[in-house]
Amino acid sequence: MHDAPLRKPRNVEAAALNSPTPLRASGDAGAAVLRECVARSARRYLADLHGTKCPEGLYALLMHEVEAPLLDEVLRWCGGNQSRAAEALGINRATLRKKLLAHGLA
Repeated sequence: MHDAPLRKPRNVEAAALNSPTPLRASGDAGAAVLRECVARSARRYLADLHGTKCPEGLYALLMHEVEAPLLDEVLRWCGGNQSRAAEALGINRATLRKKLLAHGLA
């Protein structure tokens, strides 16, 4: 793991990504930025497939690729405290531990 230097946001979307304010509802600006980021990535991935099938299924691929960095970032944000990270994620600590082990993050 490495810590990237913090840079000043270049636009409102970047500012929302760097905001310390937690997301409270799907209507929040930060949630909208996250939703658009996922939508853009999915569109790009599907376009790059050129009509071929995703071998493992798009849902499984997305969950596998997104879950590990999410867990890693939340754990770092919580200073490595798994109980706080699990609470922030809205999952049980045992579930978090299982997911960390599955992704090789523990």
